Amino acid sequence: MKQANRKVIPIQPVPGGNLPPEQRLAVQAAVQANRDQPGNLLLVLHAVQDRLGFVPPDAVALIAFELNLSRAEVHGVVSFYHAFRTAKPGRHVLHLCRAEACQSVGAAALEAHAKKSLGVDFHGTTADGAVTLEPVYCLGNCALGPALMIDDKLCGRVTPARFDQFVADMRA
Repeated sequence: MKQANRKVIPIQPVPGGNLPPEQRLAVQAAVQANRDQPGNLLLVLHAVQDRLGFVPPDAVALIAFELNLSRAEVHGVVSFYHAFRTAKPGRHVLHLCRAEACQSVGAAALEAHAKKSLGVDFHGTTADGAVTLEPVYCLGNCALGPALMIDDKLCGRVTPARFDQFVADMRA
C-alpha cells in the first residue's frame, strides 16, 4: 500500500503559553474589556499593568495575537513608554520627580540620596522587595518640589530626612 504524500505542518506554540494561569486570565480579561476601543493597545497594556503591576514579557505574544498585531508592535509600545514595567515591582513604587522645577530646588541631591539609601538605580527594586524606584518627569507639584509619589500618594518638599522616614514607613 502506497502512502500519500503528507505535508507536515509544524505545531506553533500557543501565544502566551508560558504565562502562569492567573496572568493569562488577567491579560485575556484586559483584551476582552478593551478590544473594540480606539487605541486599544495602550488600554490593554494599562489594564494588564493595573491588574498585575507589570506587563510580563510572555504576555506580549498573547496581546499581539489577540489584537491582530505583530509582537514587534506590542514590544515597541511597551519599551517606548516609561510607564510600563516588564518586571514585577516592589510592594511600593516610589516615583521621584526629575523635572526642571524640582531640579531647581534640590531634586538632584534627593535623587542621589534615594539611590544610595535604597541601593538601587532607577527601575530597580530593593533587595527586600519593598520599594521600586522610578523616575517621573513632572508630578504637577512644582510649587512644592522636590516632589515624589509613593504609590498614589503625592509628597512635596521632600528632604533626605523625610525620604528616609517615608522609606521606613513603607518597610514597616
